[in-house]
Amino acid sequence: MNRVLQVGEGTGRLEWKEIPRRDPGPREVLVKVQYGAIKHGTEFSMARGYPSRRGTWNEELRIHEKVPGDIKEEGGESFFLAGNMVAGRVAAIGSGVTDFSAGERVFGFSSFAEHVLVPADRLWHLPKIDWRSALCLDPARFALAALRDSQVRLGDRVAVFGMGAIGLLCIRMALLSGAAQVVAVDPLKERLAAALRLGATGVLDPGSSDVGRELKLCTGGMGADAVIEMSGSRQALQEALRGVAFGGRVVCGAFPPPWGGGLDLGAEAHMNCPQILFSRATSDPNREHPRWRAERIEAECLHLTGRGLIPGHHIIDRLVPYAELKEEYRMCMENPARAIKLGVVFPAAESGTEGEQDE
Repeated sequence: MNRVLQVGEGTGRLEWKEIPRRDPGPREVLVKVQYGAIKHGTEFSMARGYPSRRGTWNEELRIHEKVPGDIKEEGGESFFLAGNMVAGRVAAIGSGVTDFSAGERVFGFSSFAEHVLVPADRLWHLPKIDWRSALCLDPARFALAALRDSQVRLGDRVAVFGMGAIGLLCIRMALLSGAAQVVAVDPLKERLAAALRLGATGVLDPGSSDVGRELKLCTGGMGADAVIEMSGSRQALQEALRGVAFGGRVVCGAFPPPWGGGLDLGAEAHMNCPQILFSRATSDPNREHPRWRAERIEAECLHLTGRGLIPGHHIIDRLVPYAELKEEYRMCMENPARAIKLGVVFPAAESGTEGEQDE
């Protein structure tokens, strides 16, 4: 049997559940999990019921269908399984699998259990790097997509709002892209400290500064060439519009809750004519189609990871044993300052498997 942590959609109710462990089918790999990482933004948004407030997603029309009242179907509470990515060793392979062998170190996308089945084409060999860097592949995809949509170039001045995992990786990638100035914006001092460790040239706390004005002042009165908004906050987007340069780009890459009123598009946005874009790594066709698509973004992030350029030890900053995940998950959901990205250590974890930390 496998123990999984169920999370109630819209209720955040957490409960352990035992499910059968099955053998791998065709093109599947059974992984004995050693480490895992959750996806704070998406998982916590689902736990709070944000997606369901918008109605049911119509894939054909690509629109949320508005449904009056409670959109939940009768039949009780629905759940999803906690977890986003895992790393471990191959326990068994299904028919048709030729790229993996028993005992090899691997990582891939999966919710949590001590043994998980992963499609072979969504699994990768784990290079000799810190496992935390490998398990930052998911936020790295969305950071890279936002950087490309922002068109950051050598010498640009950049501001990034929201120092979660994706925002911190935007800091890293903006610097790799040649940005001359990269300013991090977040109300949590621990996250601003993480941004500085990743190379941010400056930090701003919206609780103690006029962020839009400060962005103008620290860029010689011009404003940021590109602003990437990863907090999902209406107030942050307002300050992004205040702090961006005339004709600059504001890239919205967060997954925010439904906002109430209050966003003012008739102030600086009207006067300074910025380009406002929305970015999502997995929404194809990409703006740069056919040269770029979700698969290429992912492949480039894997390449960056293999080169040691994704510093996961600065992102996955809190580790918890799998047996304690239920309580830790609840505390992280209630207190964003508790962890940037929560890592999970399973009973099968081995000493000395982390690899060297990337600087």
